[in-house]
Amino acid sequence: MREFDAIIIGAGQAGPALAGRLTGAGMTVAFVERKLFGGTCVNTGCTPTKTLVASAYATHLARRAADFGILLEGSVRVDMKRVKARADAVVAESRTGVERRLREMSGCTVIEGHARFEGPNRIRAGEELLTAPRVFINVGGRASVPDMPGVHEVPFLNNRSMLELDHLPEHLVVVGGSYVGLEFAQMYRRFGAEVTVIEKSPRLIGREDEEISEAIREILINEGVNVRTSAECISLAPHERGVEVGVNCNEGEPTSVASHVLLAVGRRPNTDDLGLEAAGVETDARGYIKVDDGLATNVPGIWALGDCNGRGAFTHTAYNDFEIIAANLLDGESRRVSKRVLGYALYIDPPLGRAGMTEREARATGRPLLIGQRPMSRVSRAVEKGETQGLMKVVVDAETRRILGAAILGTGGDEAIHGVLDIMHADVPYDVLQRTMGIHPTVSELIPTILGELRRAE
Repeated sequence: MREFDAIIIGAGQAGPALAGRLTGAGMTVAFVERKLFGGTCVNTGCTPTKTLVASAYATHLARRAADFGILLEGSVRVDMKRVKARADAVVAESRTGVERRLREMSGCTVIEGHARFEGPNRIRAGEELLTAPRVFINVGGRASVPDMPGVHEVPFLNNRSMLELDHLPEHLVVVGGSYVGLEFAQMYRRFGAEVTVIEKSPRLIGREDEEISEAIREILINEGVNVRTSAECISLAPHERGVEVGVNCNEGEPTSVASHVLLAVGRRPNTDDLGLEAAGVETDARGYIKVDDGLATNVPGIWALGDCNGRGAFTHTAYNDFEIIAANLLDGESRRVSKRVLGYALYIDPPLGRAGMTEREARATGRPLLIGQRPMSRVSRAVEKGETQGLMKVVVDAETRRILGAAILGTGGDEAIHGVLDIMHADVPYDVLQRTMGIHPTVSELIPTILGELRRAE
């Protein structure tokens, strides 16, 4: 049995950073990774998909060149093998960088193998048995396979296998009208595929407010994406041209024939093969590890970070998990998950940047609200770039004058939202941001303008 001060399971976003802090504090760390260093973000998430989004954007802009007075000879062609090779190269560089950093880290021992608990402080990784008084679980998650008719009778893709494609699907049917599915839908439509999005709910990304969902639907439809919502009878069956996808029982075409099907209907944590029961670590009904406000499990000395704890599903929430644990463990602080302001983005084009509550969530609190809104067609930066789709929206507590949430669906929305996030984290009245002098021409400069035009919600 090899003894360490800490064991970290999983080389996702939080793990390597935590190893750096622990070894920097003089601890010895065993770092266990069973497959790909870098976790979901580097290998099958943010890094490859946003690289593909960039290629799709370049394709889209090239097709619009005449709108900007630029004349290109011939049609715009997409070489999917080169598109994939570019994404693969970016991923490989990131993954190699993570692994190199860990292997060169003084005090850190990298062990490749599958980790399983054999007790609260004992981990078996391959042929080795490890022990430490501190164990940090950072194992991430994977795509869910829904229990729908015919799902095991046909070939289908998920967010990981989609990245292995080096050719253009004739017709890509995306089952699931949420964040992952919509990003793939738009990018492959821009690459030249016929694309259909099938969503069981009445509207896309039902988590967002209705006008945001509708604006996103319009963006996709305007680019030629077929959108089918309220699809209550989704099923899959073999077809001579690929897969026949059952869509709706009541209206519209009842089926759609796809050459490729992408299932994008949620994720599940990678916790079912860790032997958590041997350590007594509790999980919820979906397999997420239960943690307190400091990310500690019910077992002293064991923490869970990232997607596997159910307290966030993003790279930045995983990294913030690391920051919370490191601050509490090493810096004598008392940081809490409940104190962070959630922000995230949907990387269609134009992107959606989100902070805090939606209007629907804010109304559910019963608080008196102030709401401001402006279409991107009235934002100079968007007009100048020829990208006027979308809108900006801010929701404020009328009594405390604190911003409760905001959405920026438009060019630069994923960057501009950070000004709102900063004010919300500082916990100061919206007037502070309203009085800020922004730079012209930017998207951010319109946020103070919107705050000056707030109206009481009815």
